[in-house]
Parts: sequence; C-alpha cells; structure tokens
Amino acid sequence: QVQLVESGGGLVQPGGSLRLSCAASGLTSDYYAIGWFRQAPGKEREGVACINNSGGSTYYADSVKGRFTISRENAKNTVYLQLNSLKPDDTAVYYCAIASVCGSPEIWGWGQGTQVTVSS
Repeated sequence: QVQLVESGGGLVQPGGSLRLSCAASGLTSDYYAIGWFRQAPGKEREGVACINNSGGSTYYADSVKGRFTISRENAKNTVYLQLNSLKPDDTAVYYCAIASVCGSPEIWGWGQGTQVTVSS
C-alpha cells in the first residue's frame, strides 16, 4: 500500500519561504506522478502543482506560478514544493497525492497534510 508523508510546513512571515517534502513508500512502480493540493478553512481543496514521472512535465495553478517550484528526487521517492514570496492567502493545509500521471482522477493515496501559515 502506498503511503505518503508530508513535512516542512510551519509559520512564516509574508514574503518568506518554505520547502515542503512528500516522501512516498510502498511503491510498486517507478512510474508515478505526485501533486500538491491545499485546503484553506472554509474553502474547497485546490490543486497547486504537479510533476510527472520524468520530472520534465510540471504544472502549476495560476495563483502560484512564478512563486512555487515543484521538483522530485527519484532515488529518494520524494517530491519537493518550494514556496517563495509567500502571501497570507497561501495559508492552508497542504497535501500531496500520488497517481499515474498529473490530472488523473484515480488517486492512489493522500498524505496526512502539513499546515502552512503565512502571517506577520
């Protein structure tokens, strides 16, 4: 069974940076994509970024383009999300999810989430 564990969340001031990590275990294939989602209080969960198996295909929500960067380290089965120029609107619980490719409706598993709070 695939398991995902997120880490790296915390409290940061506006304009600051954080790096989130999503470590996968229990994988039976090297072919997978990992996406990051977030959910703020009272709002629906939204997709933030995704990276396909090769690492050459990445996707970002318009709200984070130019500020967030997704990358992966296949040897460690880990995907990172670098969050720069953070804004209070970025405050949310961030989740990672795994699927065969970005955009697939068949999610194999979700992480438990990590809280990101942007506040002065």
